[in-house]
This record gives sequence, structure tokens and C-alpha cells, in this order.
Amino acid sequence: MRLVALCAVLLFLALPASAQQAVRIPLPLEGNRTLMLPAQLYLPAKTPAPAVTIFHGCGGPGVNNARMAQLLQGWGYVAVVVDSFSPRGIKDACGRNWPTQQVAEERALDIPATSLWLNTQPFVKGSQIVVMGYSYGGGVALLSGMNKVIEHKAQSARGYILVYPDCALADALGPQLRPRAPMLFAMAELDDWTPVTQCQAVIDRVVRDREEIETRVYPGAHHSFDALGLPIRYLAGVGNRSKPGGCCGAHYGAHEPAWRAFVEDVKDFLARRLPLDR
Repeated sequence: MRLVALCAVLLFLALPASAQQAVRIPLPLEGNRTLMLPAQLYLPAKTPAPAVTIFHGCGGPGVNNARMAQLLQGWGYVAVVVDSFSPRGIKDACGRNWPTQQVAEERALDIPATSLWLNTQPFVKGSQIVVMGYSYGGGVALLSGMNKVIEHKAQSARGYILVYPDCALADALGPQLRPRAPMLFAMAELDDWTPVTQCQAVIDRVVRDREEIETRVYPGAHHSFDALGLPIRYLAGVGNRSKPGGCCGAHYGAHEPAWRAFVEDVKDFLARRLPLDR
């Protein structure tokens, strides 16, 4: 095992710093089992560097996740896009397979597992990690970062960036909340899939360290405002926790002004919470 680990380290050191690499992240489970999470790793030109972990929405890893990872890489951060679905046999959870609360809480374990793995890698500055989650993945990140729903040994992240998050998942957290680390809620004004009102209801339940929560609401934007090139459309068959019974339908599509503002907000948040050495 030591020889294998040494070879893995040497392989990483030998690869070009700008390369995109496929990796596998171990998630220990009960019964002495391990689930291997596929992920795409983006290394900046200079390492070791702080890292941002990216967790996808109900459709699985998307172009928007890869685009953000490439931006982060260019800014000087390590970025990892984690695939939570493939090892669990999930292809798409937006429709009939809309994830339950239990499934979301199980997926939340992917977050500390990824941080734990990164903290063992030579290209990451230890304990300098921010978690970024999109839509369903943003709701899962909220479960991990807002309250101690899932017990784990990993250190808390330096911050959480929640991109149009599924805040309804936080209903199970209780009436009084406290963030584990600074949080940025990046939301769309016209979002009828993960609406601003649901996230505001979560924020209203924060009774300690509320000053650590930042909100951005992008005017005129719908869900998936970062899906550049995709016109606004209505999906009639998608699950929707903001509607009675969790069904159905929502709008989504790109809004370039919101995307540009979002990029600047992310850059600013990271500069304050996860500064790079100059």
C-alpha cells in the first residue's frame, strides 16, 4: 500500500500543473465498505494551493461545473468536481428520482470525504478548502455546513458557496441554526425551482454568527443562470420541493449578466475567505 501511495504522489508531481485529471475519492461506509467517488481534478500552475470542491445538481456533473472549475484553476486554486451519482447508480435525479431527505443526507458525506482526501494531497494547502454546491448539491452543502446533521471527523471548510441551492433540504435542521463557516448564497430573483424565499426562511432561523452569511440575488435571472447559451425554458416533469407535494415543474436557463456578477462575487468571497499567496 505504501508503494502504491508513493507512486500516486510521484504521478501527480510528474503531470503538468495545468492538466485536468480523473481521480477517485474514497468514502468509507458501514460494514467496512468503501465507495469510490469519481472526480475531475484541476490543478493551477502553482501548487500547493487552496482548494474548492464542487458538488453538482440533480442532473449530475455539468458543463457549468467544469466551466467554474476552469475559472478557479486559472485564478490559482485547486478545483475538484465530484461525481456523486455514478458510484450510486444514479443517472438523473431531476424527475421521477427526485432525491429524498435521506438520500441527500447520505450524499452530504461526500463533502467531508473529499476534504479529507484533499488534505492528504501534496498539491493542496492543508485545511484551506471552500465547498461549492449547485442546486441540489447546494442543498447538500447546506446540510453539511449549517448544522451538525451528519457526524464526521473532517475539519470545517473555510467557507461555503451555495449556488441557487435547494434550501428546502434544510427544513430538517431544526428551528435554530448556526453556520459552521462563512456562507455565500448566490440566488436568482425569478427562480421557481429553488426560490429565494426558501433560502431566506433558512437564514431567518440562524441565531448565531448570522453576520457570516452573505446573500446575492441576481435580478431577472432564473435557475441555472450560469448555463450559458441555454434559453429560458419550462421543464414540466421535474421534481420541485417548493411546490405542494414536491411536484412539479420549473423554469431554468441562462442569464449572462447574472453569470458575470456571480463570477465576481465568487472571486471576491474567495479572496477574503481563501486568499492566495502573491
